[in-house]
Amino acid sequence: MLPDLSADVCARLRDAFRAARYDADGVVDLLGPHAHAALGRGEPEPASRATRDAGELGTLMRLFLLGDTEPEPAVRAALHPLGVEDAVRAGLLRRNGDGYLAALDVRPHGDEQGSWWVVSDLDPEPRRGRGELGEVPPDYVLGVGHASMSLIRATARRPVGTLLDLGTGCGVQALHASRHAARITATDVSERALTLAEATFRLNELDVETRRGEWFTPVAGRRFDQVVTNPPFVVGPPRVDYVYRDSGLAGDDASALVIRQLPAFLTDGGVGQLLASWLHVRGQDWADRVTRWLPPGGGVDAWFVQRDIADPAMYVGTWLRDAGVDPVSPEGRRKAAAWLDWFAEQKVDGIGFGFVTLRRTGATGGEVVCEDLRHAYDDPLGPETAGWLDRVAWLRDHGAPDELLATRFVVPPSVMLEEVSSAGDEGWRPVVRRLHRMDGPGWQHEVDDLVAALLAGCRGALPLTDLLALLAAGHDAPTEELARTAVPVIRELVRHGMLLPAPLAG
Repeated sequence: MLPDLSADVCARLRDAFRAARYDADGVVDLLGPHAHAALGRGEPEPASRATRDAGELGTLMRLFLLGDTEPEPAVRAALHPLGVEDAVRAGLLRRNGDGYLAALDVRPHGDEQGSWWVVSDLDPEPRRGRGELGEVPPDYVLGVGHASMSLIRATARRPVGTLLDLGTGCGVQALHASRHAARITATDVSERALTLAEATFRLNELDVETRRGEWFTPVAGRRFDQVVTNPPFVVGPPRVDYVYRDSGLAGDDASALVIRQLPAFLTDGGVGQLLASWLHVRGQDWADRVTRWLPPGGGVDAWFVQRDIADPAMYVGTWLRDAGVDPVSPEGRRKAAAWLDWFAEQKVDGIGFGFVTLRRTGATGGEVVCEDLRHAYDDPLGPETAGWLDRVAWLRDHGAPDELLATRFVVPPSVMLEEVSSAGDEGWRPVVRRLHRMDGPGWQHEVDDLVAALLAGCRGALPLTDLLALLAAGHDAPTEELARTAVPVIRELVRHGMLLPAPLAG
């Protein structure tokens, strides 16, 4: 039976949450840094202790965040003006002895501008710990997980008119989209997911259009300024054990389908961003594999960023545990064997995971870049994605050799030059010169002494052609040869934001 969190129920629940200060800041302030960190690690006892004398806020936190049974008088007081009987009828609570348990997960989720509440199915971990839950049900609706947060951090946030959240799940991507999109459409193949997403939108007083159906079918014939999607990207045999993660397509065909079809649903200049997985097949380059998914005929800028590669054994074990299947159990052994056999038959050595950004250019061609970004970095990728799109557009309009050479460039202050030297008979001798971008994804480029000298002159005063002429005179080298060598290096540094045209830098 589907929950029924009507507009009236959501309005009264919202009043109760606001009165108790059950929001992102209220929860963090009550828990403090140590108990909050422990809760994030799946350790509930420090949080339970912190909420003991916290009145209605403590009751709500134990009820919805810790999965505890709370006595009826405390629940009634915490949910006022929503009656507990109405909460049970709506599918929000269930009776448990003399008290009540949460039947849905409703938890605060915030950003730097404020706080929302997200409605999803209960976090399975606390229930497994109490022996109440084995495997999650096939139509389980995941809350705000690591993958969701990864896409949130990787999404470019610029004002747009229309945005599509494809496969919305609990609706969290649409919540963040409400900060910069005037009109939002959210779709999902799962009736339960759409029901909970609609509750999320009502609870937060957001006007979001919802449509049910597979892939892009619900929005056939429409175009959007931005599309965000966290599709069911788990790779393996063609099956659907859990709707939130399995597509029913074999291998990485789900990611391929979205990447192939998405550009047709973008306006000219529109941007699509998604999480995706791809197979690392023996004897095949992953970049060749994913770029073949792009629609024929060009007209798309595409940036594939690989964040991780998992070996098949680790991948299978991770997703078995995610579903509550013990890999040691007979069922776990059987499922793992079938999965690993499939990987072996397909000659899969690893499974790549990362972000894909697509832009419809409205023209032929397009910039297609595949990059490995498995090193650690602190900044979210969203601002970098927006910058990458700007820089690629600039290169398309001004990237011809003559135009590049006529441009005044600036090295951003976040770019540093590292030199590594070795000791010799005549003192220290530089062996490596490496550019580091200290912000964003922390790109690095090794450069020779001529490129280092050229960049030292890029302060926005002289065009590149004048700097190359000075460099050629100082090193007794032909200017034309230096220019021919410099152009591809300049293009790559611009793409990575390590060298900016003066107009973009300003």
